[in-house]
Amino acid sequence: MTWRLSDTELKSVTQLPPERRYSYSIKRFADQEKIWSLRNEDGWILARDDEGNELVPIWPHALYAEQCAFDEWANTLAQAIDLDMWLEKWVPGMIRDGRKVCVFPIPAGQGVIVTPEKLKADLEDELSKYEFGDA
Repeated sequence: MTWRLSDTELKSVTQLPPERRYSYSIKRFADQEKIWSLRNEDGWILARDDEGNELVPIWPHALYAEQCAFDEWANTLAQAIDLDMWLEKWVPGMIRDGRKVCVFPIPAGQGVIVTPEKLKADLEDELSKYEFGDA
């Protein structure tokens, strides 16, 4: 099922504080089973925090990601990453490469920065609410 993001939701969620955007993102990642990021012809984009750590920025919908496609990310497009692929391939890769994740940055501010392990644990916790036992 495709999630159609309304203009009202786009505007109101973008104005939430970072921690609320993080919680919103976790629920949407689990609901949609995909994560969005930006990429160009050279690959996926990265950011850096104040300590110089490489960050993988992610969003719960393409439109949120596209809001950040300006300045150094001007020639990028939003692309979905399957949630299973994220958990199985991306998380181990980010751990190996010493990267962190920036969840739902907005044009006017930073997102929540977490380790891949923390994000994976939060996603698995949310996903566990969706699973049904064998009946």
